[in-house]
Amino acid sequence: MLEGRGWTAVTDPEEADLLVFNTCSVRRSAETRLMGRLGEASRLKKERPQRLVALGGCFAQSRKEEIFTELPFLDVAFGPENISELPELLDDALGSTGGIGAFHESPHLSGDLPSHRSSDYHAWVQVMTGCTNFCSYCIVPHVRGPERSRQAVKIVDEVKQLVSDGVVEITLLGQNVNAYGQDLEPGASRQDFTALLELLDAVSGLKRIRFMTSHPKDLDDRLIGAMRDLQAVCEHLHLPAQSGADRILARMNRGYTRQRYVDLVARLYEEIPAAALTTDLIVGFPGEKEEDFFRTMTLAESCRFDGAFTFRYSPRAGTEAATLPGRIPEITIKRRMRELVDLTQGIAAEKNRALIGSTQELMVEGPSRYGAGRLRGRTRGNKTVNFEPTGEASLKPGDFAHVRIDGATSTTLTAVMENS
Repeated sequence: MLEGRGWTAVTDPEEADLLVFNTCSVRRSAETRLMGRLGEASRLKKERPQRLVALGGCFAQSRKEEIFTELPFLDVAFGPENISELPELLDDALGSTGGIGAFHESPHLSGDLPSHRSSDYHAWVQVMTGCTNFCSYCIVPHVRGPERSRQAVKIVDEVKQLVSDGVVEITLLGQNVNAYGQDLEPGASRQDFTALLELLDAVSGLKRIRFMTSHPKDLDDRLIGAMRDLQAVCEHLHLPAQSGADRILARMNRGYTRQRYVDLVARLYEEIPAAALTTDLIVGFPGEKEEDFFRTMTLAESCRFDGAFTFRYSPRAGTEAATLPGRIPEITIKRRMRELVDLTQGIAAEKNRALIGSTQELMVEGPSRYGAGRLRGRTRGNKTVNFEPTGEASLKPGDFAHVRIDGATSTTLTAVMENS
């Protein structure tokens, strides 16, 4: 959008006439990093007052107009639904002595706006935004609004254009992709997420389809079947569990039980034995007893995740969990986190070692950071592989290669190319 108005990106903030910060407020760590960046922005604004500073995204939405009192050097602030208005907001700011804000509902989804891609072979495609689950710890429904799906025809048209431009892999994005289409008006054009995958799988030239994030309460056998049967859909599922204890899941308002989650995982492995499964786990949720944490540990042992993103509970103002009693001491959280990370990394290493000797199809992503001349690729199961091309092979990002795995850690694999 800004390039369409004549702006040109620069890499040095000192040179910029406009600084735009796109923010997250899901965890406190993101806000802490943002405050450091905004301190630098304040200095740059003082040095050149005509420089514009804009703040967008969830952090801005959570503060709304109060943001201009907290950060008086801001010229523009806007919420996630108001990205399309940024050029006009900047025009207004040029003639204003106060901050200009936009935090209202908008019919425009960011997926429908002009795109700027950093990759020639991979693209992120928004299929929906917002969330209506209201997990007790999560700020997303409060700052991104209810679930809203893009029309399937728009998504398919976008993907066809991407493929014609050389893209071979897409990742479909949504706070809860399993709920895609539920908010659309009933009719012939209404599709659910599985039907959307079927439409995209039929796009000629599209080699890989990924998606995130899935919610366990909405995952069903049809989606697992689509992962099994549709050629382009990769055999990787990111399915946040958050906890293995029913008592904590209920306090989190997750909408499923431990047994429901375990049954889903069992069906996934039954239908797709080679599926890769990753998850999110929260440690130190208010009221988490030792027995609750033990249930999370045994869930990890049972489900055998290929990777787990583990987080300390982060209280978010405005959420139900922020008012719950039973805060966990930091020393206990650190100990539990260490135990959980050790367990999940050990399981991931075992699963990766089990791949040694197997042949894997990789999509080349670029040079490896580990050794000159080596390349980095990714399996259909979303595992990173570092390998050295052999013979006369000349591979570029977006190309595909078959390799034989010869080494593994908990996070990466190494391999040698197989003769074509």
